[in-house]
Amino acid sequence: PPHSYTIQGEGRGGIAGFAKGGADVTLTADGPDATVLKYAAKAEVGGKIAQLGSRLIESTSKKLAGQFFSTFGEKVGA
Repeated sequence: PPHSYTIQGEGRGGIAGFAKGGADVTLTADGPDATVLKYAAKAEVGGKIAQLGSRLIESTSKKLAGQFFSTFGEKVGA
């Protein structure tokens, strides 16, 4: 089975700009019935949306990635 993978996505909003990002995910066995999931998220924006500031965009992308993987863990029985 795979031990790592990458999730990627992107979107364009006309004059608002663009956003693209993803997460590198690794899976490590933690005993016979458990797996540890670790991820590193990254994001890139351009256009007017970039004027919001990199700190806000970075914190929002980390928050959304955290929510995604938290829900993922709940769904797979973590």
